Order: sequence, then C-alpha cells, then structure tokens
Amino acid sequence: MSDDHFTETSSKSWFTRIGESIKGILVGLFLVAGSTAGLFWNEGRAVQTERSLTEGAGLVTNVPAERVDAAAEGKLVHVASDAKTTAALNDAEFGVSAPGLRLVRTVEMYQWKEESKTETRRNVGGSEETITTYGYVRTWSDGRFDSSRFRRPEGHINPEMRYSGRELYARDATLGAFRLGENVLRQVAASDELRLDPALAAALRQRVGQSAQVVDGRFYIGADPTAPRVGDLRISYRTAPAGPLSVIGRQTGSEFTSYQTNAGDQLLLVSKGRVPAADMFKSAQAENRLLTWILRGVGVLVMFFGFMLIWQPFVVIADVVPLFGDILGAGVWLISLVLTAILAPVVIAIAWFWYRPLVSVIVLVSGLAVAFGIRWFFARRTPAKAPAR
Repeated sequence: MSDDHFTETSSKSWFTRIGESIKGILVGLFLVAGSTAGLFWNEGRAVQTERSLTEGAGLVTNVPAERVDAAAEGKLVHVASDAKTTAALNDAEFGVSAPGLRLVRTVEMYQWKEESKTETRRNVGGSEETITTYGYVRTWSDGRFDSSRFRRPEGHINPEMRYSGRELYARDATLGAFRLGENVLRQVAASDELRLDPALAAALRQRVGQSAQVVDGRFYIGADPTAPRVGDLRISYRTAPAGPLSVIGRQTGSEFTSYQTNAGDQLLLVSKGRVPAADMFKSAQAENRLLTWILRGVGVLVMFFGFMLIWQPFVVIADVVPLFGDILGAGVWLISLVLTAILAPVVIAIAWFWYRPLVSVIVLVSGLAVAFGIRWFFARRTPAKAPAR
C-alpha cells in the first residue's frame, strides 16, 4: 500500500472477549440508567419550556420602538423595528471592516485527517480478529486535527493554527430607541457572505509577513491556492446586516435582557424581520417540540445500546461456533429492541404523569372510555348464545 495507508491486525481470545463483555454489563447498566434519567429529564424540560413560552405569550406587551416607555420597565416586551448601526465592524488583525450587526471570521487550515475502517472476523473457538485500515487524507477544516493522536503521525504532522475564528458585535446597534447588546446580537444569524476586495491582499501581506492573496472573495495564506499545502490557511467572513428585527425580552432601561418566568425558563427571543409576538412564540414552541423529539430519539438509542451490552456475554459465549453466535446475536438484538420499546414509553408516560398529572389522567380516562365503548359496541352486536337443552 501507499505511505498514506496501512493495516493493523489484532486478535482477542475467547476468554478475553468474555471478560470484556462482562465489564460491558456495567457500561450497559449505566447507559440504561442514564438514558432513563435523561428521558425523564427531557419530558420535564419540555414541559417547563412549553409553560414558560405559554406564560410569556400571555404576558408580552407590544411597545413602540420610537421611545422607551418607563411604565414597561421590568416587563416582557415585544419590539419590532429596523435595527441600525453607524460604525463599521472592524477586524483589526486582518484589516477587514464591514457594516452590520455582527461579523464572523472563519479560519480554515489545510491539514491531515486520519480515517479508519475496521473489519471484525470471528473464528471457531470464540477468538476474534480485528483488521483496521488507517488512511490519511488532506482536507480543509476550521478546527485542527491533533496529529499527535494519529496512529501513525510520522509524515502527517499538522502545524498549530496561527489564527482562529472570531466574532465581532456592533457596539452602537439600536432598535429604535432601544440599544441592542451582545446577548441579542449573537442570536442574529450571520448568513451573508462578505466578499473581500483583492486590494486588501497587499495590506494583509504586511500584517502576516508571508504570501497572502484574495481568492474567490477570501484571504488565502499560502504559496499556491491551486495546489494547497498542509498549513495553508483560508479566511472568510460572514455578516448579519442591519435591517428589520424583532425582539422579545425584559425591558431593562433601554436594553433587552432575559425575562425570568414563573415556570422556570428565561425568555429572550430574536427573529429577523418584523415578526408578530404570537408568531415568535409559535416558532419557539415548534423548536421546543423538535428538540424534545430529537432528545427522545437519542435517549431511546442509548437505552437500546445499553441493553445490547448487558446481553452481550451470551453472544460471546455462543461465538464458540460463529453460526450460533449470529443466531443468538439476532435474538439479543430483538430482545433489546423489545425491552427498549417497553421501558422507554413507560419512562415517558411516568414523566408525563409526574409533570402533567391532570393531562395524564384525562388521557388515561379517555383511553379507558374508548376501550369500554368499543367493548360495549361489539358486545351488543354479538348475538346471545341459545341455552343448552
């Protein structure tokens, strides 16, 4: 193979595998317990956030942006207007300035990345052979891969990144008579690409003291952008331009801060455009539901893998004959799936009953009523049996 690929082969005896699988039981129990706690916590988090948003939707007051109403001090307010700023954002390190509410600098380095592919072979007698193929490719990344952790770092050393990403926020941003602080501006997406003027390359070379140029609207630090070398950098910018903006938060003087709800969450919502308060809360509720389902999915997967680890010793024991191990492995997979399908919904149901007892009772009563109604309906349609003579 080439210098950028090599293969390692390792083996484990049957007794070693049994010992590791027994240790894995503890890990499995920890994963099942952790996922159970996580699923329960997630339901509580979802309910708290939903109640906080509902509470906020009932308290929020629309106030004009043209003046700061002292009567609204400390209240949850909604302001929609044009966000403005006068001074340009300036990244002095590279001599880049641009108007806007937020300026984001992204630095990428051309570097080595380690990739691996593992194949496992089981042998008669229960031993296991693992074949791992390592490969090294060069790619752009905004984070440095630690080459000292590579399996074969020789010839694949990544230098330290000389520059890092950075975010700048407008210090004079306003929304009518209100001042926009960093806590608000960091929620405004910097989605507009800032294409750099090629004339900036000369000034950049004076700053960095090495070859630099502007390519495709980005800085390139390196000898040849068509043939990048490990350690070359490319630096790009994105901005959040001034314009229509909507904010929901606690009015604190002429600024917006997080509003503490009785339900427990702190509210500070920001949306691009002139968005009504009701729509902002509706969007936040949708995001909360999406996050809840994502965390549920993660919790269910962790629980499933936990059960798989708990039953794994039986699979390893059966691996004395690989065919028996395959059959038992399929059975363990099915058992783990069934246990997860039982336990996860039970945990979620208990959490619902804990956090929403009234809703849970209503759902339970409704379900029993439907079940009783179906049973009664079919009982009436079934003819009575004639008495035996």
